[in-house]
Amino acid sequence: MELRDEDMCFVCGKKNERGLKLGFSLDKEKKTMETVFIPGEWQQGYAEIIHGGIITTLLDEVMTKLAFELGINAVTAEISVRFKEPVGLNDKLLVKGQIVKETPRLIYAKAEAKFEDGSLAAEANSKLIIV
Repeated sequence: MELRDEDMCFVCGKKNERGLKLGFSLDKEKKTMETVFIPGEWQQGYAEIIHGGIITTLLDEVMTKLAFELGINAVTAEISVRFKEPVGLNDKLLVKGQIVKETPRLIYAKAEAKFEDGSLAAEANSKLIIV
């Protein structure tokens, strides 16, 4: 199976009218990728707190998009997220992903979302299956 990018991804697709339209920076040598996220009011769960599903989506995207940009056709098989601090409406996050191990069938990756002061908002580990 070949994965195709039609620029409609909810997180990074520029053609997706309802998407986040985030830009990403890739470091092929270090096998890392990052993006900056500034939440909007429509992304909250509880009043003035960004929904955990949005944060999880960002963490997942930075890991799977990294694999894709490195030429690896892989999708998330498993993800584990730990929330450390709530993300508020005015919080800017740096979201960074890294591939930590590769096998013939699986990619192991990690990601973190940090506030501007460097403190951790959330972190994730995932297994990506090569398709």
